[in-house]
Amino acid sequence: MDYYSSQISRLIEQLSALPGIGSKSAQRLAFHILHMPEEDVKKLAESMTEAKKNIHYCKECLTLTDEELCPICRNMQRDHRTIMVVEDTRDLAAYEKTGKYEGVYHVLHGAISPMLGIGPNDIRLKELIHRLEGDVEEVIIATNSSLEGETTAMYISKLIKPTGIRVTRIASGVPVGGDLEYIDEVTLLRALEGRVEL
Repeated sequence: MDYYSSQISRLIEQLSALPGIGSKSAQRLAFHILHMPEEDVKKLAESMTEAKKNIHYCKECLTLTDEELCPICRNMQRDHRTIMVVEDTRDLAAYEKTGKYEGVYHVLHGAISPMLGIGPNDIRLKELIHRLEGDVEEVIIATNSSLEGETTAMYISKLIKPTGIRVTRIASGVPVGGDLEYIDEVTLLRALEGRVEL
């Protein structure tokens, strides 16, 4: 039996398709949206549409941005000779919150996972190797401490080692199986400062 009209049900269905949103959360969000002033709903819809239309990958590090280069890559005060490799943009944001890392990033948009059929060609490794042709002194591998993250770290290390560029891995302090986006800044900072040579 349907409790709601078809339009409310469709709104709840669309919201529940978002990651981390179950049916109860979707209902709460749907009714919140329905009670918002119409102008605020229009702004929300426009911001989603504009973001989808205008946001793309940074030409340099492949994070998400609405300009050709993201603010980090444009910043000449950053150390462009040190590249931290992360799995996704949320991991980049987590490290930026520490306020202590002064290098630049490379976003892989995934990790190697043979079980899921994700190989080295399915993540942004070619672009990383291309960046290493420039003046790069160190690559810090900051993938998650999961099986996929460790596999990716070892693969990247084996690719880069022959070039003579220093390759380091963030230190423990990040729990095994943990996702970087959920870890506090102090733990992330300790992991960055305690990184080890691979």
